[in-house]
Amino acid sequence: MPTNMISKVLEKAVLPLDVAPPVKRGPASRTSVRRNPNMEKLQNGYLFPEISMRREAHEKRYPDAKVISLGIGDTTQPMPSIVTSAMAEYALALSTPEGYQGYGPEQGQKSLRKAIADVVYPSMGIRDTEVFISDGAQCDIARLQMMFGRDVTIAVQDPTFPGYVDNGVIMGQTGPAADEESGGSRYAGIEYMRCAPENAFFPDLSRVRRTDVIFFCSPNNPTGHAASRDQLRQLVDFARRNGSIVVFDSAYASYVSPGGGDDKPRSIYEVPGAREVAIEISSFSKFAGFTGVRLGWAVVPDELLYADGTRVARDFDRVVTTCFNGASSVAQAGGLACLATEEGRAAVASVVAGYKENARVLVDTFQALGKEVYGGDDSPYVWVRLFPGRRSWDVFAEILEKTHVITVPGSGFGPGGEGFVRVSAFNSRDRVVEACARLTSFLA
Repeated sequence: MPTNMISKVLEKAVLPLDVAPPVKRGPASRTSVRRNPNMEKLQNGYLFPEISMRREAHEKRYPDAKVISLGIGDTTQPMPSIVTSAMAEYALALSTPEGYQGYGPEQGQKSLRKAIADVVYPSMGIRDTEVFISDGAQCDIARLQMMFGRDVTIAVQDPTFPGYVDNGVIMGQTGPAADEESGGSRYAGIEYMRCAPENAFFPDLSRVRRTDVIFFCSPNNPTGHAASRDQLRQLVDFARRNGSIVVFDSAYASYVSPGGGDDKPRSIYEVPGAREVAIEISSFSKFAGFTGVRLGWAVVPDELLYADGTRVARDFDRVVTTCFNGASSVAQAGGLACLATEEGRAAVASVVAGYKENARVLVDTFQALGKEVYGGDDSPYVWVRLFPGRRSWDVFAEILEKTHVITVPGSGFGPGGEGFVRVSAFNSRDRVVEACARLTSFLA
């Protein structure tokens, strides 16, 4: 085509800059994409970012205050050097031709999968191929919800970790939220299994309606209650009778005291029959300080089947390989160091023991003040009712205002948490002792 003809075509095809259609700008600009209606159901912000925003506002008002956080469950103590050395060595090897590795298996490195199966689940029949390495238990909750889809019904403990509920809301598994009078923390379509002091923090399963999926956390976040073997047997039997799947969150299992007077399993797979009804998710965050490093796992046994006979593990593998490129290989090197040697296991056990001592200091403080307090024995969390009849957010706000100590309002974990606050043992010993002194001065 001659050059002059090309120019004429371009003149017709391209508008001059000075006559180009204007682009809408400003707050009135919109796309044509409809918002996911389930997002509108979510009440307020997610609990923990909301607490962070309130802390930030408090520190602006009181710039000289030394705020102590006993709120968000973020570990504070340094990671064991045997773990960080393993990660550093692996990272340095990536700078060499011999040590460089790119993508690994989405399901995780075989050595770590085998270590988890052998060390965390000894004599429970868990195979390394049933272990899926992830970037944390909370991410696995979302992937499981995606796999289950919108048409399943779900049950949660009440109170419960809010991630189970909020992911279900986003997926469309629930109805609308309750009215503001009840705090907006209950959703239609969810079966809330009441776990309160009156029933020893374990639901009366005879009064729980059948659901497809049951989310159960032990030791529980936020109450700190660790279920007994008999209680978990009841749960497994209940799921088997109803054809339900239990998603068992064992993120705090390492805090259960082994060989104590109470028989409290660290895994649901210690209960016969659990392989046919349960998925277990867990994390390196709270026993090895991986909250920022991000590493966890899910166990999906081969015997766990859908109604049509399809293996659940087959679908979870498909979700993982579709939505995830695998956990960081550097983080996996650290995870292996936690489990593969006696030195590594002893090092992380020492960190857990320190946090448990902090929890004991908190429990002793509240007991000395005559307060109603639970948890702290097999968990880093203490569940306390400081002012009967008062709302959790009001108690949270007053504690922050008067003591500069961060807690977590119990109502953020569901309607059953109203009136309580959760206090975390995740801090240094001197900070926990200082927080206890401030709380004693305030509450006394």
